[in-house]
Amino acid sequence: MRLGELFRGLQTLEMGAEAGTEISALAYDSRRVQPGTLFFAIQGAKADGHAFVPRALERGAVGIVSELAAPAEWASRWVRVPKIRRALADAARTFYSQPDSHLQLIGITGTNGKTTTCYLVESILRAAGIRSGLFGTIEYRMGDSALPAVNTTPESLDLISYFSQVVEWGGKAAVMEVSSHALAQERVWGFQFSAAVFTNLTRDHLDYHKDFDGYFAAKRRLFEGLGAPPPELAVINVDDPWGVKLLELPYAKRLTYGFNNGAQIKPKQVRYSGEGIEATVVAPMGKVEIKSSLLGRVNLANILAATAVGLGLDIPKPSIEEGIASLKAVPGRFQRIDEGQPFLVLVDYAHTDDALRNVLKTAREMARDHLIVVFGCGGERDRTKRPLMGEAAGSLCDFTVLTSDNPRSEDPLLIISDAVVGLQRTGKPYVAEVDREKAIRRALEEAREGDVVVLAGKGHETYQVLKDQTIPFDDREVAKSILREMGYGR
Repeated sequence: MRLGELFRGLQTLEMGAEAGTEISALAYDSRRVQPGTLFFAIQGAKADGHAFVPRALERGAVGIVSELAAPAEWASRWVRVPKIRRALADAARTFYSQPDSHLQLIGITGTNGKTTTCYLVESILRAAGIRSGLFGTIEYRMGDSALPAVNTTPESLDLISYFSQVVEWGGKAAVMEVSSHALAQERVWGFQFSAAVFTNLTRDHLDYHKDFDGYFAAKRRLFEGLGAPPPELAVINVDDPWGVKLLELPYAKRLTYGFNNGAQIKPKQVRYSGEGIEATVVAPMGKVEIKSSLLGRVNLANILAATAVGLGLDIPKPSIEEGIASLKAVPGRFQRIDEGQPFLVLVDYAHTDDALRNVLKTAREMARDHLIVVFGCGGERDRTKRPLMGEAAGSLCDFTVLTSDNPRSEDPLLIISDAVVGLQRTGKPYVAEVDREKAIRRALEEAREGDVVVLAGKGHETYQVLKDQTIPFDDREVAKSILREMGYGR
């Protein structure tokens, strides 16, 4: 494809590069540049793509796209645009022949519940015979192939490339988590969503967004439309006050869900057990009978969201019921670890104070005796949530083991000391153990019959990020190994 074709109809401020230049690939990472590539120099949070322009040219880039004016030595290869990420999305869409226009795009945003809701919606679509891609915190799935996720929401170029693979596979839909970072950075610029879901808004990413208003403003962009019309269907949690604020926007079609009577889609006759959830979901379209292996109230909220999507997209009720029933677990989301021990062990990704509180409330209801939690706070992330996480753990648990969770360049002991402030307010017993494996061992050895142990923070992650290295670490595998050493699972 020629450069002129790629930028036809797109706004440019300078076009020093020849319109007839042949473009064989697009890239925003210089390591992916090959001869014939058009390189997009993006100013990121940690790195400036302009610093890699010489490397991109050495590797064969035939043009550079940037928001900056052209340096004299590269003027003949330079394209200046007003908004680099918008240009990247629009160019990628043209380069890959508009694959997103052939898919129902379902975007899910919110602080908690995005991943599980994504998996539930994808399972419902599959039960209805609709092939779908899935993109989120755990993985990017394109038909028979899957990649471990790098970001919750990839850059637009990657997404559109993946959508192209979904279309080639015969897919008709793509279900994706849409993070606040992705919305603020316009990584989903120009995407027309068939449905958008808002799960909730609680404390997270305030180191990036500065305050709740900024955080909410980013989430709101999904429902306003980002370089495209607003979503055709909005699904909103009205138990959340920030969700109520979204009701002010105009929608072609809107469905609300929640546990309060004002919600259009809400549960009745709920039964929770160690085996899952049974409930009747009532909606304007009729009743949906729910049987799920997922556990607790937090997952029922995710089921309500997914049910609302299914009903809003006119998927038959039997397919909704089948899709929910067939999803047995979501990796690292309230995931049960069973080696035959007489106490329950759960692994969850909860890494904010609100998420931790919700998970522990659900676990508390399942504990016949003591509730024990292992958790840490991430390094180089919002420090204000650390004491709040400590307070949440202490207020709901009988025993807490404070440990490390991706400390990065920070001193793990200093991170722990931030969380201890909130924990000490509760007066509950706790220990601090920097070594996460030893911390898990301490919690499991403390547990007795009827207890519940929650390993919080890492969920599906299979690594621990330290100051000078990243090491393999999976809470699920570590817990299984320790339980076997304790004599279970034989």
